[in-house]
Amino acid sequence: MYIELQAFTHFSFLRGVSSAEEMFAAAALLGYPAIGIADRHTVGGLVKALRAADETGVRLISGCRLDLMDGAGLLVWPESRAGWSRLTRLLTAGKSRIDRARGEKGQCFLHWEDVSAWSEGLVAALVPDEADGATETALAQMRDIFGDRAHLALTHRRRPGDMVRLHALDALARRHGVRPLATGGVLYDSPDRRMLQDVVTAIRHKCTIDDLGFRRERFADRHLKGAEEMERRFAAFPDAIRATADIAQRCTFSLRELSYQYPDEIVMTGRSPQEALERLTRAALAEKFPEGPPRSHSDLLEKELRLVEKLEYAPYFLTVNSVVQFARSQEILCQGRGSAANSMICFVLGITSIDPVKHTLLFERFISESRNEPPDIDVDFEHERREEVIQWIYD
Repeated sequence: MYIELQAFTHFSFLRGVSSAEEMFAAAALLGYPAIGIADRHTVGGLVKALRAADETGVRLISGCRLDLMDGAGLLVWPESRAGWSRLTRLLTAGKSRIDRARGEKGQCFLHWEDVSAWSEGLVAALVPDEADGATETALAQMRDIFGDRAHLALTHRRRPGDMVRLHALDALARRHGVRPLATGGVLYDSPDRRMLQDVVTAIRHKCTIDDLGFRRERFADRHLKGAEEMERRFAAFPDAIRATADIAQRCTFSLRELSYQYPDEIVMTGRSPQEALERLTRAALAEKFPEGPPRSHSDLLEKELRLVEKLEYAPYFLTVNSVVQFARSQEILCQGRGSAANSMICFVLGITSIDPVKHTLLFERFISESRNEPPDIDVDFEHERREEVIQWIYD
């Protein structure tokens, strides 16, 4: 069964015009079990796409389109969590060059060398123009980098000689050992969005719609079409249809696999973050009360430490403590505030200055096992020297 793998949402700035919700609703009506979202130079729209997938029951295949500096266009989809990490690292590499090149929003400066460095775990498809020398050179790069994960996208353009062009591309792909892949190049969810797509194209080119000419999309069916219709259109390329289902089966990564990973704070060699936090806080409590800490303070500290251990938040406290200790070592004024003041851990470490026992504060307002979310420690730094702290964190 055909699966659409090249659908853009309006996160493809001034190109796609439909929201993820609209695209997934259309996919559900057409009976698609899955759909691939591949916005240009961004994965920013995939969170909304994931929510739309949950609401419609249509599985999201996460992807992205990359336009390289030599003019080659690539579609990439991560197979796994590791592939996703490399895709986002690749995007970071391309976007980090925008300021240096004085590029505009939405641009991404990438070369084949970047793709090669971060290609593991990614399935890719070259988006060609004609079966010419440039496409042949790019196909050779694709084969060398991606191996059996390389594909050549076949997309109808509704121009004279279109089938001749597709057959030539199919033959070129097979000659280079690259598998053809049928795609729709979807820019909107339904045909009635064509006029809106012309509007955003005119905005992108900074001209009126009347002056767009051949810069507008050449044909009016860049909308999402049903699997049977796409199979009819690509009847001459059955393996290109099968390739869409194979990629959908191969790329099982889901954003649900992502969870926050706290930085590793090695404050005591040979000890786990939890052990380090326990030793730090117990020593700090003893220092605050040289004659021996009150039972109420000790009991509260131990209660907090047990919950922090259960929820695995120790690295977070160690990170905040490191930042605060650096600021104090440089005589930079800082003070923790908010619900963190309810915590004995924050009090003994000096992150906050409020004694939660003295003021009968409720620790559960700061951390609650039932809330299933990490604590929020707000720390204010003096305005004139805040940048020093930020640069230390970057370093």
